[in-house]
Amino acid sequence: MNPIVSPCVNVCEMDEATGWCRGCARRLDEIAGWGSVPASRRQQVMAELPARQAQMQRLGRWLGPLPGAGEGPR
Repeated sequence: MNPIVSPCVNVCEMDEATGWCRGCARRLDEIAGWGSVPASRRQQVMAELPARQAQMQRLGRWLGPLPGAGEGPR
């Protein structure tokens, strides 16, 4: 079984309007608890990230990698 890697891209700046990190699109509680929550919860968060990233791109707040830019999760 492969572990679910963190989507962190080392761009850690929280967006006040959405409550999401502008680099990985996770909330603070998701970031802080990443290593201790069940894999099922991490999978759920990972599934939500593309929509969050797209919303932040539309708002001009996204600082993370663009889709297809070659930057993967760390």
